[in-house]
This record gives sequence, structure tokens and C-alpha cells, in this order.
Amino acid sequence: MKTTALVGFGDADSFYASAETVRRPFLVGLPVGVLGNQGACVIARNYPMKKYGVKVGEPIWEAKQKCPQGVYIKRDFRWYETLSRKMLAEVGRYSHRVEYYSIDEFFWEGSANRGQSYEQTAVDVRDHVKRATGLPMTVAFARTRTLAKLAADMAKPFGAVALTCPDQETDLLRRTPVTEIAGIAKRSAAKLEPHGIKTCLDLRQASGLLVRRLLTVVGHDIWRELNGVRAVPIRPSRSPHKMLARGGSLAGRVRDAHTLYGWLVRNIERLIEELQFHEVRASTLTVAVSYFDAESAAGVAHLSVPSDRFDILLDAAKRGLRTAWRQGKTATHMHLIASGLRRGPWQQSLFEPPDPKLDAVARVKRAVNERYGRWKLRSGATLYANDWYDDPANEHEVCDIRGKFCF
Repeated sequence: MKTTALVGFGDADSFYASAETVRRPFLVGLPVGVLGNQGACVIARNYPMKKYGVKVGEPIWEAKQKCPQGVYIKRDFRWYETLSRKMLAEVGRYSHRVEYYSIDEFFWEGSANRGQSYEQTAVDVRDHVKRATGLPMTVAFARTRTLAKLAADMAKPFGAVALTCPDQETDLLRRTPVTEIAGIAKRSAAKLEPHGIKTCLDLRQASGLLVRRLLTVVGHDIWRELNGVRAVPIRPSRSPHKMLARGGSLAGRVRDAHTLYGWLVRNIERLIEELQFHEVRASTLTVAVSYFDAESAAGVAHLSVPSDRFDILLDAAKRGLRTAWRQGKTATHMHLIASGLRRGPWQQSLFEPPDPKLDAVARVKRAVNERYGRWKLRSGATLYANDWYDDPANEHEVCDIRGKFCF
């Protein structure tokens, strides 16, 4: 197996918790949990806290029972983005083609350092990132993205590995369940199991036609990657979005229609930010709501002309929410999804005539918020969800970190 050009992969260990340790060195060695949802649950924890059995998504009161001596800190995505981009810059010293995959994961076109093996280069990258950022990172090299990520997952924490011969690949895949592959969860694994496919090696040795039939083209690409074929190239920059979305948890359980409407307006304003940043307008708006005591529901509204205007999108969102709302039920999450994105110019229609007054208000609102901070000017309807704005940690979300491919 040739090793002249491998894929590099770096994944920060317990990134959010490690980021808190960088600016609070006294936390080194202590069990640390990072909280989200207004401090209600654990969204990340370091390895010392994992030893106590604390899980991601666990309510804070249950986490404290398992780990009463733990240090629990509110999330700060502005700080995490600062360190994330610092890691991106440092990895960029080793390659001109780096993919900003997620806030703490990076793929790159890998070459061994001059005079070093790939194993030595992995150690060099890992140690350099630690010196430059203070963050522990696991680094792996392999023939494809999927193989590199699997190798890194098995080498955590603070590992440095390279799969440079067939025996190394085979050994790794033999002892790794298929569910360890990103993109293959329990439902996909259940489809594979009747065919005797339980490990990654089983999947690699299976028929490609069978895999495609069971897991569609996505699963077939994973199969190709396990067999050393690069199905997905390194992407130094994102391709244009096919859709944009904003939303998430409602910070509790919402039954009141006015509060739910306040969240709807909040998410519209966040979505408009993204539409304007990417210079696109939406043709279709979907409002999806998840419930604690009912099935999820969604409503779709088609716009007569692509728009990023508040009044037009609000009207469409109201229509979508009427379909998605389950009266008397308890909502927990809401997402607004803009699709059918269009770039200008296009002809205005009778359905969206120019409105100088609304355009002037939008310009003032945007200018004030750019100068003094997000949400200094916002719709009065968002007062129904005012608790969210009282917490400065909510001013910057992980989805506000632009340029990466996923969370």
C-alpha cells in the first residue's frame, strides 16, 4: 500500500471542556462539565468527568449526583470559536488544503514532514497544536477520510497514529463495530446485521451492490472509503448552501401559544441574518416543531417571490406554524428551514412591491445591531421569549460559527 499521499485528520479531545481549561489552568486534572440550555444539562465533559459516568445531555442535577465534586461551567461559543480558528490556522501550517469540518475537527491533504514518517508527522502535528493553542488533539493519517477518523477515534485521547500498511487497517476494522462509523447509526446497523455485517471489516468485505441496496449511495461511499477509495474529497471551502436553518431547543417546555410565537420571531430574525450574510433569499420556509407529549410536526409555506424581508418571512412562518402547532401539547424544539435559495438579481413582482419604509427600518436595525451587539434592536414579539436574551451566553451559538461543514 503506497503512503505517498494520505488524508490527515485532527480532532480536539473534549474540546469544550479543554477550551475552558485553557483559560482557567486551575481546572487541569479536575472533572469539568460544560452546560447548555440555560445551565440545565451537560453538553460536554472531559475525561476525568467521564469516569464518573456523566453523559452528554444529562440534566445537571443528575450529573451532580454522579460527580458532586465536578466543576460545571456555562458554555461560551465565542471563546470556543476563537480557539477553533486558532487550531485551523495551526493545522494550515502543514497543508494548503484543510477542511474545516466541525468546530473541533479538521481534514487535510496529508504529506509526511521531510525526513519523518507519517507516524512521526502525526506526533509533530499533535504536539504543535498543543503548544500553540493549549488544546489536546488526536491526529491520524490514513488513505481516506473514513479510515482516518476511525483511527483517531480509537487512538483518543491525545493519540497520534498512521495507517500505512494493510495489516494496520485490517486490525483496526476487525475490532471496530460498524456503529463507530459516522453515518451508520443503530437503524443502519440493524439492516446490516442479518447479512453478517457487524464490524467495519465485515462491511469492507461485503458486496458493494448489497451495501448500496441496504444503505443507499451514502452507505456505498462509506464502503468505498473503507476499501481505500476517496469518495469525498478534501473541501477547503464550503459549496453554496442548498438550505439555511436556525432554531433549536426552546430552553424548556412550552405550552403557551404566545411564548411559542416569540420563539418563532426570534428564529426568523436569526434566519434573516444568515440569508443576508450569504446574500440569498428563500423561496420556501418550513417550520418544524418537536413536542414532549406528541409527534413532531412541520408546516411548509411557499413564497410568491424569493425574499429575506422580515414581514414576508413572518407571514410565511405564521402559516407554517399553524400547521406545526399542536394546541395543548408541550413544545420542546423549533427549527426554521429556508430552502429554494436564490441569488439576485430577479424581477420584483406584485406580491412583493418595494416598501421604502420597511427597507429603511431594516437598515437601521441591522446597523444598530452591528455596532452595539446582536439583538439590541429586535421585534417586540420576542419579549415572549425574553429569558433567552437575558443570558449573554445565548448571543452566540455553535451554528453561528460560519465556514465549517457541520457542528
